[in-house]
Parts: sequence; structure tokens; C-alpha cells
Amino acid sequence: MFLYTGTSKGERSASSHALLTTVAEVNDLEGSWGSFSGTMTLPMQQFSWIKACASTFSATQELNVVVCAAAGRALAIAPFVHRTIGGNGHLELVGLNELSEPADLLWSDLGSLERLAEALLRLQMPLVLGRLPEGSPSIGALRRAFRGRGVVLCREDAGYPVISLDESWKRPEDSLSTRRSSDLRRAFRKAEKAGTVRTEILVPRPEELDKLLDLAFAVEARSWKGRAKTALAADGVRGSFFRHFAEGACRDGSLRVCFLHVGDRTAAMQLAVECNDQFWLLKIGYDEEFSYCSPGNLLLRDTIKYAADRGLHSYVFLGSVEPWTAVWTSSERRCVSLRIYPVNLRGMAALAKAAGTAAYERVRRLLEPKGARRESDKREGAELPGAGQGNAETPRA
Repeated sequence: MFLYTGTSKGERSASSHALLTTVAEVNDLEGSWGSFSGTMTLPMQQFSWIKACASTFSATQELNVVVCAAAGRALAIAPFVHRTIGGNGHLELVGLNELSEPADLLWSDLGSLERLAEALLRLQMPLVLGRLPEGSPSIGALRRAFRGRGVVLCREDAGYPVISLDESWKRPEDSLSTRRSSDLRRAFRKAEKAGTVRTEILVPRPEELDKLLDLAFAVEARSWKGRAKTALAADGVRGSFFRHFAEGACRDGSLRVCFLHVGDRTAAMQLAVECNDQFWLLKIGYDEEFSYCSPGNLLLRDTIKYAADRGLHSYVFLGSVEPWTAVWTSSERRCVSLRIYPVNLRGMAALAKAAGTAAYERVRRLLEPKGARRESDKREGAELPGAGQGNAETPRA
């Protein structure tokens, strides 16, 4: 479905803006993804991530992927879905609701990004873009497109931790506090008493992938995540997403499947990708029977060393800042959320409802008894983007 076809400002050749609503149409975009190689900063912008989101989540929401193209090649993409809440509809980045990971638009150059922002204005729909990197050019492009024609609200959103790697991280324990470094050495000695400690960091072939994912999912389920039914093995939708994504990342060689073995048992796992000379940690888990030796942190130590040895410039913890990540780094990449309301009946109704909901929440919290408020804070903290998805294990004293 074409929004319009014409000549964009500053261009001599005709450009088109299409709205894709099926997984098959999204799959057809794969050949254009090379256009974005110089501007992508997140693994969530990779074709394998967008395809996995479209394939997994389209059963419960309508794809609305906006594409700016020229000469039959995509030059900018807004990978949206249409979501309706309480009778009001908006477009949001695909996977935002289900995964809560950082995300962004895609563009080949800044001119294409500006044309994409104009195309989004023409849709006349409220837009929700959560966890955009704070310095993303998308923010300025959308503000310019909607200036005088919409309300753009920019708010701080959950950032994510990162280690800036250098030579010192080839011995990760040396970068920890004296106490934490001692804890890690003691944990390793405890693990050695149970058997030979061995780390595997695998770049799997497609024919190996299913077996490795089965093992990784099983290890993750042997912890509190299994009891809480949040482990990938128990969550059919998110488990399916990560299998779809792993297949694509396996084909392009970016996937890393990591294990810590103690004796003949597997004590901890990681799913990660290498993207833009960075190691992106997607999922971690550990077998609670080995909690006495902090297997998740032992595996973190070894994968950080691996990333430093390979000359990668960052080790990125996805999810959000949590106590277990603070053991390793206090650095954070900041994110913002954009909520955009066009000046029309639909946009102003959505803005009024959002303002009313925010006011109600402020009043409710003020009227709560102090004890109930503390419990509410705990519950809300547990539901922050990325919460409940990490190891939650810290080295023991």
C-alpha cells in the first residue's frame, strides 16, 4: 500500500513511501538492509531482529512498517506496529511492548531520515518510540517534521549499562573492587572443587543451533525464572522470538552462545551478538544448584575477557541498570522515549487521555499510605524494562 509517490525535496529521482502490513512484505526488504550498514548502532536494527519481531508478534498486532524507497531499494524504514489501548490507536516500534529493549528507526543517510519523518507525519497517527538512544538523529528529524503540526514529548527512559573495553579488561577481575575480585576468585575455587571449570564461547553453525538453544533454555529454567514462568522455555512467545532471532544471527555469524561447565554439568549460559565491534549480552541464566559458586559472574568474567581479547570496544548489558550489573560497571548509555501526537482529533484525544492517566497516577501515589507506596515501588521496579531478565546473581562475600 503506497502512502504517496512523488519527488522529494532536493531529489531529482522519484521516491515512494510504502506501508507494509504482512510478514512476507517485511521479508522482501532483506536485500535492502545493506543500505543501513553505515548508520546502524543497535542489534535491534538488524534485519534478523526486525524479522523475528514481525514473525513472532504479528499474530496479536498489525504490522505498519513505513518504508521510504527509491529505485526499488529501501532507504529508510520505521518498523512499527499498530496497537489499540482503550479504544485509542497508536503506532509503536515493533517489539517495544514485548521486549522493552533499545530501538530506533533505520536510514541510509540523514536526507532519507528526514523524508521518513515527513512520511510519518502524513500518517496522522500518534507515535510511540521508546528507549531511543539519547543522541539518535531520529529525535531531531521527528521534531522538525512535527514542528507546528504535532506535540512531541521527549522523556528520559531506562538506559542500559556498558563497559568501555581497553587492555585492562583482558583481566576483568582486576577492574573490580578488591572485595569483588576476591569474591570472584573464591567462587572459582568453589567451582573447581565440584569439577573441571570450562567456558565455551561458540559461533554456531545453523545445524548446531537447535541443540545449543535447547541447552541454553534448559539452564535458564533451572533458576527462579523457571519457578516464575519467565524463563524462555516457559514463555512460548518470547522463547519463539529468541529462536527466530538466533537463526538469523547465526546465519550472518553475529550470534554467540556461551556456557560455563562445571564437571559434566552446565552451570550458566549467555546468548549474545557481536555488532558494531561490541559484545551485546541479550540473555543470561544459571542453574541454581551452582549458586554457591556464582556461575553467572564467572561466565561474565570470561566473556568480558573474550570481548577485550578480540579488540571489541564495548561490552553492553541489555535490559536496564540493576544491582548485578553495577558490580561490573557504573557507565550507562542514556535513552529517551518520544510520544508524538499530531494536531488532529485522534492525536489530541490520545494526548488528553495520556495527560489524564499521568495526572491520575500522580494523585494515586500521593494518597497511598507510606507502607503501601513502598510496596508499589517494589512492584513497579520489578516491571521496569529488562527487569527479571538478568541473572540477579552477585558474587558472594
